[in-house]
Amino acid sequence: MGHRARVSSLLLCLALALVSVDVVSAQQKFGINYGQIANNLPDPTQVAGLLQSLNVNKVKLYDADPKVLTSFANTGVEFIISVGNENLQTMANNPGAARQWVTQHVQPFIPATRITCIIVGNEVFSSNDIGMMASLLPAMQAVHGALGDLGLGNLVTVSSAHSVNFLATSYPPSSGAFQEDLAEYIQPLLDFHGQTGSPLLINAYPFFAYEASPGSVSLPYVLFEPNPGVRDPNTNLTYDNMLYAQIDAVYAAMKAMGHTDVGVRISETGWPSKGDEDETGATVQNAAAYNGNLMQRIAMNQGTPLKPEVPIDVYVFALFNEDMKPGPTSERNYGLFYPNGSRVYALNAGSGGGSGPGGSFNPYYSSMFSSSSQLAVRTTCLTERVLLLLLLQVIVLLLQSYC
Repeated sequence: MGHRARVSSLLLCLALALVSVDVVSAQQKFGINYGQIANNLPDPTQVAGLLQSLNVNKVKLYDADPKVLTSFANTGVEFIISVGNENLQTMANNPGAARQWVTQHVQPFIPATRITCIIVGNEVFSSNDIGMMASLLPAMQAVHGALGDLGLGNLVTVSSAHSVNFLATSYPPSSGAFQEDLAEYIQPLLDFHGQTGSPLLINAYPFFAYEASPGSVSLPYVLFEPNPGVRDPNTNLTYDNMLYAQIDAVYAAMKAMGHTDVGVRISETGWPSKGDEDETGATVQNAAAYNGNLMQRIAMNQGTPLKPEVPIDVYVFALFNEDMKPGPTSERNYGLFYPNGSRVYALNAGSGGGSGPGGSFNPYYSSMFSSSSQLAVRTTCLTERVLLLLLLQVIVLLLQSYC
């Protein structure tokens, strides 16, 4: 190989190296739920800095907090915001209320803040409230119509979040089916998703299955750890974790209702680091394994056995421990971080479930309140990029000297 060819080859390698920096960064991004049922959380401006340093580019809110949306302006972070269940019947009966909500909570923040989806209602089918169930779709349609009227229909989709318990059957995944008494609500809901191109959002927690029956549910299976897997006798597909089986059961249930045109997104999943004595499995070790291994799968752009070409889209629950949440101890201990910015546990992303790139967290990041640490990380990254660019310029000059 001649001098010019060698230099050209090296130039190409360096150029690819520069591109790969951005590619790896993109692969390591994931979504997270930002709950605020607490009296000790940091200011949203500090949270914005934390999430940027962690490579988190997708956030889901349980409301439309204007302070949060303002704090994330011009960060590039995608937001899902939410309409509370208490608003459903009003919006269903009065589309003007939906338009007013969009005018107040969406329009002022776009395009500086990237609001990409509105969740209308949360786990409505678990409420046993017939009026609320009947109001869900009309409220979604009203919000969708309001977005269109205000010229935002191409920027923001409309969906709703549902507990995976809206399934009557989930095993084997190919036999997935919705509860019969919910069919009259779910069928037109799926029609709406098919018409608008919006995803069906599900909240899925393998922790609950393990907690309810630790003697019969394999812990490695729910934690994405190595295990023999479970074979679906109808499709011969093998599942090595429960979350993917739940996703494919939802796909099967939708297919049974005539829909193969609707995507599934996990709007909530996670594992508590602490629980009451009867909450089996709620430990720091299990939480670190579940979230760490899940993030590795996300980084690998992995799909489910039924949809291997469709990377899973997951929002981890949750960013912080929330001290004011009611219920068992586990409800207040799903956070990846304590409110003071320290980690609840170190994520061992990559400890199980296959090989691939590491987890999403920046290994140099220690605390959201440590400006010196943040500066050191950014300086390190910047220095590496500058050195690569300088080398690239030198090689360009060498190449020109041979021309």
